Amino acid sequence: MTAFVHVIDDDPDVRDALTATLSVRGLAVQAYVSAQAFLDRLEPAIPGCVVTDVQMPGISGLDLLRALEDRLLAFPVIVLTGQADVPMAVEALKGGASDFLEKPVDGDALCAAVLAALARSADGAQQAAERAEVQRRVDSLSPRERDVLAGLVAGQANKEIARDLGISPRTVEAYRASLMIKMQAESLSELVRMSLLAPARI
Repeated sequence: MTAFVHVIDDDPDVRDALTATLSVRGLAVQAYVSAQAFLDRLEPAIPGCVVTDVQMPGISGLDLLRALEDRLLAFPVIVLTGQADVPMAVEALKGGASDFLEKPVDGDALCAAVLAALARSADGAQQAAERAEVQRRVDSLSPRERDVLAGLVAGQANKEIARDLGISPRTVEAYRASLMIKMQAESLSELVRMSLLAPARI
């Protein structure tokens, strides 16, 4: 899939220059005259990197970051700043921006920052999907299977788990076999790795 970039700048010359710089390097670009114009089209917008000026009339780059707070994985943001706006850019980084670049922006540096942001976003999306799937499997376990899983993750042997839960080692083995199937784990090490990925505590 073609990498997609949303360029936001109220200055038409800058906007056109950024669009040309990214397009010539093989990136698909959609340009907007303001952050509000981008937000108005956010729902149908193709996920991709956002390149925005930090100082704009109306909704600033910082305001945009706050508006995208829950969607930065799909829309990583790179802010462009003048030298006097560097403190704002630092604040933007603290607010979740992927990167900031000072104007005038070097084309190669901008392209590299965009590709790096897109790569991190793709990795993050994959990890989020994996965590969600692991949590779905954990949610399918019975309360007793979760107890046994917690013991296994803590490094306890079947006999120790049995003693703690007041059940027989053979019953622990049955629960262990069942939860391995539900978790789709082929080994104890894989089971432990999955448990560490689960968003919620086991």
